[in-house]
Amino acid sequence: MSVHKIPISQLSPDALQGVIEEFISRNGTDYGEIEASEETKFRQVKCKLETGAAVLIFDDVTETTNIFQADDPVFRKLDALPK
Repeated sequence: MSVHKIPISQLSPDALQGVIEEFISRNGTDYGEIEASEETKFRQVKCKLETGAAVLIFDDVTETTNIFQADDPVFRKLDALPK
């Protein structure tokens, strides 16, 4: 399989911070009607990753990392693939 769920416990604090910062800096990331500060966005994403409400995904083909809501249909399809 070329796509993997990565437990955040496998990342160093610096690596996790870098992944989250890169994710929140992308254009089109939606945080609702009220724009939040970078610090608030960071805390929200980190909390979702820590609680399992969001998951960290690594794609071997594109060598990219992404964060999905745990209930995202894309992630559910990934979770259903044979291991």
